[in-house]
Order: sequence, then C-alpha cells, then structure tokens
Amino acid sequence: MTTGLAIALMLLIAVLAANLPWTSERIAFVHKPRSGKKSEWVRLLEWLVLFGLVGLIGAGLEYRTQGELMAQGWEFWVIALSLFAVFALPGFVYRHDLRRRLLKRHRR
Repeated sequence: MTTGLAIALMLLIAVLAANLPWTSERIAFVHKPRSGKKSEWVRLLEWLVLFGLVGLIGAGLEYRTQGELMAQGWEFWVIALSLFAVFALPGFVYRHDLRRRLLKRHRR
C-alpha cells in the first residue's frame, strides 16, 4: 500500500467515523435505548471511542507504510481531535438542525 493511498483511506475512515454517532439512535450501533432516543452524552462518548479507534487504525496504517511509528506529542493529539471535530460537523448539523427542518417540511 502506498503512502498516498493510506492517507486517502485514513481521511475517508475518519470522516465516516466522526459522523456515525449522529446517524443512529442505537447505542454502539447495537442496543436500542428504552426511551427510544440516545442522549447527547452517549453520542459524545461514542464519538470519543471512535476517535480512539481511528487513531489505532492510523497507527496501523503508519506502521504498514513506514515500518515504524513516530513519537507524537500532545500537540499532535490536540490537532487530531480538533480535525475529528471538524469532520463531525455535517452529522452534528444534520442531527440538530437540518433533520428538524426536514421533518417539519415533510409534515406540511
């Protein structure tokens, strides 16, 4: 696998994973909550877990393409978390704004 392909694959995985918590009402995509709606704290926890999984996938791809893992300081992780938050924006906007407007329009 080339480095360019690994980077493109990593970006695609990160964008998809960042938006997953806002696309489903199931907890961890398996368990339906009793109230029928997932709380925002659960969504945030899922988002953080997915951030960790994407980080592990990235480390695996880095090891596969480079043959070693580079040491990362706290700055790297702050920037990675911020970028993951930017990637999550479409799902967040859909859940909290666009979805409501679409449902209201559909009811008319």
